[in-house]
Amino acid sequence: MSAIQQQDANNSLSERYARIRQQTVDLCLPLEIEDYQVQPMADASPPKWHLAHVTWFFETFILSRQVPGYEPVHPLYEMLFNSYYNGIGAAFPRPNRGFLSRPTVQEVLDYRSEIDERMQSFLASDFSDEVRFSIELGLNHEQQHQELTLTDLKYNLGNNPLKPAYREILVDMADAAGEAGWTEFEGGLVEIGAESSDFVFDNETPRHQVFLEPFALGTRAVTNGEFLEFIRDGGYERHELWLSDGWSHLKSLDARWSGPLYWRVVGDDIFEYTLTGERPLEPDLPVCHVSGYEADAFARWAGARLPTEMEWETAAESCGLVGNFVESEQFHPSVQASPALTGMLGDVWEWTSSSYAAYPGFKSFPGQLGEYNGKFMANQLVLKGGSCVTPASHIRSTYRNFFYPPDRWQFTGIRLARDPE
Repeated sequence: MSAIQQQDANNSLSERYARIRQQTVDLCLPLEIEDYQVQPMADASPPKWHLAHVTWFFETFILSRQVPGYEPVHPLYEMLFNSYYNGIGAAFPRPNRGFLSRPTVQEVLDYRSEIDERMQSFLASDFSDEVRFSIELGLNHEQQHQELTLTDLKYNLGNNPLKPAYREILVDMADAAGEAGWTEFEGGLVEIGAESSDFVFDNETPRHQVFLEPFALGTRAVTNGEFLEFIRDGGYERHELWLSDGWSHLKSLDARWSGPLYWRVVGDDIFEYTLTGERPLEPDLPVCHVSGYEADAFARWAGARLPTEMEWETAAESCGLVGNFVESEQFHPSVQASPALTGMLGDVWEWTSSSYAAYPGFKSFPGQLGEYNGKFMANQLVLKGGSCVTPASHIRSTYRNFFYPPDRWQFTGIRLARDPE
């Protein structure tokens, strides 16, 4: 790369850095100061912590390693805002992040500004391709936390009896979903996984061959109305529909599920909390905030199954990068009525039946960054496609999200699969 090409690449990276960092702050603009601190459950972090953690990433993995004689902004931030990087050192306990009244919100914003200033100075210098990769990882990491900020915030606001809105906007989603159809695929020897000169996560690689039997995929995601039929047919009381672990969880004191998260029954009416406030349940919208156990039980009830991630990815390759993402500012799944396969990207993360495991030949990111994905490859399921709060530039058909089967606070939904008749 010539000196001019190097400078152009640095300028482009600097602009992307500034844009993505600002997007995180912009997502927090509707918040009141009290909202920044609340941690509604152990798995959900306060917005203030998200703002600090993504900043910690750049200070820890870029500046402290590349700037000679680097002095940290605060000596304890390395511990306070570490998430799970054991190679870095001790981390403040995840369930207790909401107890941290200090540093204040303003001090965290000042921390971001200081690191941004230092990073922009660094981005004007010469650095290796390995460092450039780490910066790209940091930007993609920040986009993941943009989504998590909204997801965690929804859990906070949605469990408040006042049901406050994150944004007071009116979204028109009155279109009818239409009848669900099936798109058939021949199967055979196919390739899945990423093989790109652009950034991808280590768990998306290497691209490799798998053999698929013929299969069919639902043309759209399952709707609220369809899931309501499952409930009214005794779906939560019929043990034969549930995996053993799912049934045990359903009957535990911790669960007591009777419908998706954020549904509320008042007499004969059902309401759903959204980031734009609580409103009557719209039957044609994709159902969201269901666990992997609920998704699997619904699929059995419907005489179908969940797709494997290999089937899902093979089908999605023909759909293009089109969907309802955070940029639409709907902050909720929308109707995508079409006789063809639609809505594969955006709207809701779609559960698959595939365990989150390494691809053949998988290699973690080098060094301490190797803790990013690989060590979580146990007891989780793969989800595909992104959601209505995913940044559009962050998603692709090879992207592998992963959650535990009982998890429901993410924007998770259902697309059915079946074997050809």
